[in-house]
Amino acid sequence: PSALGGERAVSVSAGDYHSLALTAVGSVWSWGLGEHGRLGHGDDQNQLLPKKVEALAGQRVVAVSAGGGHSLAVTADGAVFTWGQGRHGGLGHGEDLSNQLLPKK
Repeated sequence: PSALGGERAVSVSAGDYHSLALTAVGSVWSWGLGEHGRLGHGDDQNQLLPKKVEALAGQRVVAVSAGGGHSLAVTADGAVFTWGQGRHGGLGHGEDLSNQLLPKK
């Protein structure tokens, strides 16, 4: 638990080179390869330890999933946030195939 700031993990998801943890209070933590913004911290830096995805603060996340180069979160009100590699439309942002360094609804 100390790796998640004392928060208790309730779910985890592993992508090809990064991982996500969802805590009981609905926060999201990510670590691993930061390429394409898949960690959601606003940059493409690698994280050797879990780091809270601050862009989702104020959202009660209820589910997370780590893809090959992107990540997804679902909130309690049913909103879907995606971030990371946008190629091939995997983020679901229509014509915008750009990489997203931060979670986007």
